[in-house]
Parts: sequence; C-alpha cells; structure tokens
Amino acid sequence: MPVLPSWLTDPPWEQFAALLPERPTVDPAHPLGCHRRRISDRIVFDKLLQLLRFGCSYQAIADTTCSATTIRNRRDEWIRLGVFARLKQIALQSYDRIVGLVLDQIAVDGSITKAPGGGEAAGRSPVDRGKQGLKRSGMTDGYGIPLGRVLAGTNRHDSPLLAPTLDQLEDFKPLPDNITVHLDAGYDSNKTRTELAARGLRGRIAHKGEKAPIQASRRWHIERTHAWQNAFHRLAHCYERRTAVSDAYFDLADTIITVRSLLRRAWTTHRWDNRPNHRP
Repeated sequence: MPVLPSWLTDPPWEQFAALLPERPTVDPAHPLGCHRRRISDRIVFDKLLQLLRFGCSYQAIADTTCSATTIRNRRDEWIRLGVFARLKQIALQSYDRIVGLVLDQIAVDGSITKAPGGGEAAGRSPVDRGKQGLKRSGMTDGYGIPLGRVLAGTNRHDSPLLAPTLDQLEDFKPLPDNITVHLDAGYDSNKTRTELAARGLRGRIAHKGEKAPIQASRRWHIERTHAWQNAFHRLAHCYERRTAVSDAYFDLADTIITVRSLLRRAWTTHRWDNRPNHRP
C-alpha cells in the first residue's frame, strides 16, 4: 500500500521531475564503458515521501531498489539545486492562481517538536526536561496554507522570531493593502506592536491573562496547519542535524499540504484528467 495516494503524489512528482536536470542512466566516464544503472529519481522521491511520513531511519527504509547512501546523496544533490524550495513555490503559485491565497489574513505561531539528535537549529526544551527540541515559527494564510517558517531552538521565545517570519511575505508581493496578523498572547508586547506598525500591518493579538477561545479569531488555522505538519513524523521527531535538510523536508510536507488543499477545494469547481472519484 503506498504511503500516500497516487492522486496526491503524482502531481508533485511530475513538477518535481521537470525541475531536475537530465542525467545519463550509466556513468559515461567508467573505464570499461559500463556501470550499474543510475537509480531512478522516482524511486528516490518515493523513498523520501516514506521517510517524511513514517519518520524512520534511512537504513530502515532502504531495500534492494535503493540504498540508504543513494537516498542521502540524491537528497543532498536536490537540496543544492534548490528543487524542494522551488517545488513549494510552484505549488503555492498554482494554488493562488486556481483558488487564491487569503493574504489579507495572516496567522503566525510557534510549535515545539522533538529533536532527539540535536542539530544546528535545536536547543534545550523548557517543556521536556531540557532535552533537545526544535521550534518552528510558522506563517499561514487565512485558510491555513503554509507560507513559510523559521527554525530555531525550543529555548527561543516566539516573539523574536516574528520579524524573520514576516520577512517571508516579500515572496508574495504585491500584497493587499490591509493585512491583519493574528497572534496569540505570547506576542502581547509593545515590541510586537511596533514591529507590525513599522511594516504597515494590523495585529489582532490575544491579551495575556484573558481566556479567549481560539475560535474567536482566525488564529485557529495555523494550529490546524501545525497538526497537519506533525502528521508527518519526520517533522514531529526531527533527527536531521543540518537545517538545510530539515527545511527540505518541511518544503516537501508543505507542498503535499498545499496540493491536497488545492485538490480538495477545486474538486467541486474544476474537471481534469485522473480526477479522484470522491472529494479528497
């Protein structure tokens, strides 16, 4: 049984394959003029999806079709080419063209996950007995489509991560005139309000000491997106030590989330080949 349904994995793969440079199936520099055939990119891509979904080790997912070393080498090659970041950008552009990003309502919030192996962006968790953990400061549109994130150690407060998170809005210009940023009580400070005012943004911030249901604002969308991301176990328990690798897995997960939302919302309004028989 596939880790994800074909109607969800095939569209990202087709675009992913278009971004890859052409490679010969055998090494032309081999002294005998022959060599083992190059492992198919589709096989490695499917292995990365399995790693992302299950969160297991590279050795556990390797088999006779592809070794753990090949998965790592091909992953690093694609990171150097910037394919993962480009794939996410194309998915967002497609969603914006067909459905439309709700950029006048932005939500920002942090989420703490485990990082048992430590790493460049990990830090001592204040809520897990000082164990290594990873914090992501995520940003979504008004529907919950992930727009970007900043990775840091769990010992970092959410508020200082707001500015670098909002900097990623530069990729979505031109922006609407009146943008509301929904934040929880952790951002309730004059520094946050000054930062938002300097960017021409309007903030809707929960007040410290006052209980308010999360449904009272549009902040619940990012809480749902954090849950979607944590369903990919490699993000919930990050064993990657390099930030570039973690970002690549986040970009791949955000692409899957965006494409799934696109198919779900376009299912009732559009028709296309290989359209699912039921609403995703």
